[in-house]
Amino acid sequence: MKFIVYDIEATCWEGRPPGMTQETIEIGACELDPYGRVTGSFSRLIKPVLHPQLSYFCRNLTRIDQSDINRARDFVRVIEDFQDWIGVDYEEYLLASWGKFDQRQLMADCQLHRLDDYWLDHHIDLKEQYRQIRQLPKKRGLKSAVKHEGFSWEGEQHRALVDAQNTVKIFQQLIDMWQY
Repeated sequence: MKFIVYDIEATCWEGRPPGMTQETIEIGACELDPYGRVTGSFSRLIKPVLHPQLSYFCRNLTRIDQSDINRARDFVRVIEDFQDWIGVDYEEYLLASWGKFDQRQLMADCQLHRLDDYWLDHHIDLKEQYRQIRQLPKKRGLKSAVKHEGFSWEGEQHRALVDAQNTVKIFQQLIDMWQY
């Protein structure tokens, strides 16, 4: 089995105004073999359809330029590429993300674009499992967990591939302890 440690970024607004539906705008992932060795990566921007103009808050948080979003492909094409990269129809895989947000957001996007989301069923929430493994009273943010595991954060936070690469450090550290 291979592991896909991934992260997404989504449209966002300061204070989350009512009626604003989030959409995935970036997906980044690392593929790991059964021993935890990184064997590949995936990174794509996605053009949102409901709110194609990123808010100032979102651009500032993610450092994603509007011009890059304008040139990006739509969700359907990017997710098809992602599924092909994973090998969802012919390989055994497990998706892993820091928290439940990423899986839920991708499911919502699949629903919005009338796509099947069966491929997201093979998923574990590393944030909750990390809390249990380390016997913490509450969940810990990714950057804090990276630091507490003795690693340095590398790259710009809130960029999907960077966040996925930093998540990989924790995933590798505890590879024999994850439940799936």
